[in-house]
Amino acid sequence: MSEKPRGLRSSELARAAGVSTDTLRHYERLGVLAEAPRTQSGYRVYRAESVERVKMIRNTLRLGFTLAELAEILRTRDSGGVPCKRVLAVLERKLDSLEKQITDLERLRKYMDQLVGDWRSKIGQAKTGTRAHLLHSLTAAPAPEATNATLQWRKGQR
Repeated sequence: MSEKPRGLRSSELARAAGVSTDTLRHYERLGVLAEAPRTQSGYRVYRAESVERVKMIRNTLRLGFTLAELAEILRTRDSGGVPCKRVLAVLERKLDSLEKQITDLERLRKYMDQLVGDWRSKIGQAKTGTRAHLLHSLTAAPAPEATNATLQWRKGQR
C-alpha cells in the first residue's frame, strides 16, 4: 500500500476555501498560489496553509486588487522581500478610485431621482395609449458624465 500524501487535494482545498478547482488552477497559472506537487496518479496536493493563502487572495480581490497586482506583490513577499509599502500604495489608489465612484454614483442617483419625478409627471399628463417620449427627453437632459474610475467599474459589471 502506498503512503497517503500529506496535504490537501484540489477538491479538499477548493471546498475549504470556498472556490472551485478551476480557480485553484487559475491561481497557480498566475503565480498567486504555489504550484502543487502531484501524486503518482497525477492529483495535485497542496500544503495545508494553502487554505489561508486562497482566503487571503479572495479577500484581497474583494478590495479591488487585480490578480496581476497580487501576483507581483506575492512574488516579492515569497522571495523574502517586503512589499508592505506597495500594498499600502495600491490600497490607497483603490480607495481614491472608490471615493470617485461614490461621488459619481451619488450624482447619478440625484439625476435619476429627478428623472423619475419628471417621467411620472409626463406619464400622468399623457393621454391613455399615447407615448410620453420618456427616452427622447434624455437628449435634452443627458445623464451626468462619469469618471474613468466609474467607467472601469461599469465595464467590469458586464
